[in-house]
Amino acid sequence: QHNLRQALRRYSTLQRAFDLSVEYRKEAQVQSKNWESIAKSLLTGYSDQLFASMRELNGRSYVFVRYCGTTDDDIAEMDFNSTLSRKTFKIPPALILARDVRYSTSIRAKAILSFIGVIKPQWAQHVITRQFSLNTDEEKCLNSNNIFTKAKSEFSHLNSLLMDNTGIHLAGHVGTIFNAELYFRQQMIQEFRFKLENHSKPNTSEYVNLERNLEYVMSHPKIFSPMIVRWENQKQVKIKIIPSMSSKTCEVAVKARPSDYKLVQEEFNAFLGWLRDCAVIRRPESGVSPRLLRGRDRKQYREIEERISHITDPCRTTIDLYKGTKGAQATRETRMEVVAHIAVCKFNCRVEGGFVRDWVVGKVTSRPADVSSDPKTWIVMNKIPSIRKEVVPSDLDCHLPPDRDFDVENFRDELHKYGITCKVYPLKWRYILLIDEEAKTGPFTMDLIEPHVVLTHDRIDFDVSNLSLEKGYTRELGMRVDIERRPYSSGLEAIVDNITHKRFRILRPIDHFLNERIHKMTEIRGWKQLGDPFPVVPNPDPKYPSVLVALRDSSLLYKDLQKQLTGTIGSTTQIVSIEEVKNPLLEDSYESMKSIIARQCPSFDPNERHLFHGTKGPGIDGIRDYGFDDRYYSKEGNWGHGAYFADNPKKSDNYTHPDATDQTRVMYYSKVLLGIESKQTNANKELVSAPKGFHSVAGTLGGYNEYIVYRFGQALPYLKITYKRP
Repeated sequence: QHNLRQALRRYSTLQRAFDLSVEYRKEAQVQSKNWESIAKSLLTGYSDQLFASMRELNGRSYVFVRYCGTTDDDIAEMDFNSTLSRKTFKIPPALILARDVRYSTSIRAKAILSFIGVIKPQWAQHVITRQFSLNTDEEKCLNSNNIFTKAKSEFSHLNSLLMDNTGIHLAGHVGTIFNAELYFRQQMIQEFRFKLENHSKPNTSEYVNLERNLEYVMSHPKIFSPMIVRWENQKQVKIKIIPSMSSKTCEVAVKARPSDYKLVQEEFNAFLGWLRDCAVIRRPESGVSPRLLRGRDRKQYREIEERISHITDPCRTTIDLYKGTKGAQATRETRMEVVAHIAVCKFNCRVEGGFVRDWVVGKVTSRPADVSSDPKTWIVMNKIPSIRKEVVPSDLDCHLPPDRDFDVENFRDELHKYGITCKVYPLKWRYILLIDEEAKTGPFTMDLIEPHVVLTHDRIDFDVSNLSLEKGYTRELGMRVDIERRPYSSGLEAIVDNITHKRFRILRPIDHFLNERIHKMTEIRGWKQLGDPFPVVPNPDPKYPSVLVALRDSSLLYKDLQKQLTGTIGSTTQIVSIEEVKNPLLEDSYESMKSIIARQCPSFDPNERHLFHGTKGPGIDGIRDYGFDDRYYSKEGNWGHGAYFADNPKKSDNYTHPDATDQTRVMYYSKVLLGIESKQTNANKELVSAPKGFHSVAGTLGGYNEYIVYRFGQALPYLKITYKRP
């Protein structure tokens, strides 16, 4: 041990000295004035050791491909621990000669090149054939301006140069082929521009929400930094974001091959779609910052806090991590903890979702009933891998940091240090990782989501899936979306208690997508649903009073309202849209009034009902932004100066009016606090308040029931229904 320590200290000292400067490293290399002759001699016998920089071939920086055939499958990285390092060549040389190609076990099982020297293309004279693919636009580009014809003239000494619908085919001396390929690739690189624009239908919630969200994106273009770095590192594509606040558009400049530009544009178009469907941008600072769990008996939280620290404590040692992966007590879950720790503490990610719920808080594990089966059978492969529903915890959900560059290859290297294998499935906006495929403990997946997409994740399904973990918060839990404030009032302690007792609350309207998740929780995992769905819509930006969120037509609530309208107003009634209304100031007033009325009612029941209210003209936006304002209450109603509601939408339809442009009508499905009702069958137009001892009037005339409230805050617009009828 003493000798080893001395040797390691000496090695570390030499390494530090060696890294002092570029000049020092250059001087340390053995120089030869006859390198060209030596290189040509080596190429004669070792032509298969010629490697080309993938950077020059529109691929990853600092990755090299064996340049001797038609495929680019044989790739390797340079040995940066040798005399040549990344510091020596900030831009890797185009062609190099490698002494050998070996597989590193300390970094990852990948090919590592030992560098001999830089090769000039004209030195390589052995003959090869090579081809690379083109898309239609690239073929047109090379045919225009006689680019291909000029190339045939300039590289006439090639044995063969052909272009067809599969790509370009070359044969001849390798140096000439390399120069020709670079020429074609450089000629195909063009600058493209397109705009992130709002093409939604005006006067719709999609249009308004996208307009607001684009405004945020334009003022925070750095959210695209990780994506920009990814494209440049992997494909040498240069992207520039050019926001314009005056025109309310965001221009994107892309310098790339047409094939790569098409992929970039598709990725931005997908983002624009998510931005349109997003009601409120989920800002990095939103949610609830991590805090300690509170309670008289904090002993109940000690095990949870210990598991939190396994993931978020940057002071965990390498030995601690090795115990979690290879120790006698290592399990699938401890290996998941190590992966999460690396993501959080070394790559500044945030862990959220099911793993925090099931393992960190609940310490729940389950396996398929056929426990004797090979763990590899847990993997379900459908283009991308997933894990069978019976396996708990199944995956890790991580959000990449908005202020850091992320390299998935570096992440794989970190996992390999602890004997964790990883396959990467890159998608347009995230990475799906299949981890520990061959491990006896069992595989799991990991979802790494880029920050510009995280912005659009503004809703949550269940309260118990709303927890998050961050670096440095070694005992604390955070929330993705703030549901501690009214009207939700669901704190961290309540969520932890629900997880402990396997209960959950639904926080969005139920549709067929959510039904699948509910079935998974209740039927497969044995959880219990608490109460009715309580939809959570994030608060709008403070400068806007309200926000509308489209209700999916597949949701049960949408279908129920559609049935009510067509069943009463007429079968030809057409629902254009149903939108949830989020107005935090109105909600505060309503919740306060609800508490006041509840105290005055038997059993503290405020008698809350969901009722219809038809409106027109300025009242449509007025109710959305400022609620049922008593200054504008009807004075013509049968029961005086109040806000009128009905349980039959046909009655409310009488107070709507078709829009002049598209003939649509609007009614609000509202939450109304009726409290103690004064039931009346005769009109009393002199009323300006509910009779003494009552909170509302329930009147019946002409076969319809009407409900009248007289105070501001007694009613809350819940859903805006836009429809048409003959």
